[in-house]
Amino acid sequence: MNIIVAFPKIENGKSIKSILVKKGFHVSGLCTTGAKTLQYADMLEEGIVVCAGRLMDMACHQLREYLPDSFEMLVMSAPGCLEEEPMEHVLYLTMPLKVHELVSTVEMMAYAMERKKRKKKSRQPERSQEEKETLQKAKEVLMERNHMTEEEAHRYIQKSSMDSGTGLVEAAQMILSLMQ
Repeated sequence: MNIIVAFPKIENGKSIKSILVKKGFHVSGLCTTGAKTLQYADMLEEGIVVCAGRLMDMACHQLREYLPDSFEMLVMSAPGCLEEEPMEHVLYLTMPLKVHELVSTVEMMAYAMERKKRKKKSRQPERSQEEKETLQKAKEVLMERNHMTEEEAHRYIQKSSMDSGTGLVEAAQMILSLMQ
């Protein structure tokens, strides 16, 4: 998980980076401005931005607007300085901060992002209209010629797909070509 640390005072940023690195996290960048943070974010596919409520050139809510949705943000700020209305993809920690709070929050964010990524990856792509029609035609042919129900025809296509090591649509195309 890529982490970008952004604080207006470089010493604070170095302290946070040091804590995270000691706990096994990979810190990709250390910044004092929102512009530099966005530069790092553009180079990375996804990650977490750990930042102060206000950077040298922008507030955290402005930075969040410009960050890609594939980034989460952890804002660390004094109790009175936090945003009144919570933003999407943003968690808040109040200062002074306990090390275990920081580490457990970053771990939780990284875990949630990893789960979301795996879930997105496992989702099957939507079939095109042409592919849906091919599947339906194959089912209809099987139902008509072999007196199958639609469910049986579908299971037959699935089994053919698994047996031949091809996709469902390819198996349906093979069935259609064999039946004609």
